[in-house]
Amino acid sequence: MKGMWHMADLEALEREIKASPAAEHLKAAAASPEGQKVLRNLDTAAVEKAAKAGDMQALKDILSGVLSTPEGRSLAEKIRKNLGK
Repeated sequence: MKGMWHMADLEALEREIKASPAAEHLKAAAASPEGQKVLRNLDTAAVEKAAKAGDMQALKDILSGVLSTPEGRSLAEKIRKNLGK
């Protein structure tokens, strides 16, 4: 099915991210004031449900919501700069 991921794909992606040198940058961004505000306002149950279902459209919609906030945009920019992209 288009736009659907299997849980095994997401688990492999999680392992790859954790093993990446970028993991420390991502942890630092999440611990930043912007990251903490984004996390407080994030519907983690919806993220988990979409991830477990492999529903990429729902995940994209959640990300769009995050990026529509000043904190989300600031956090994304911080991550982008830290990853050199």
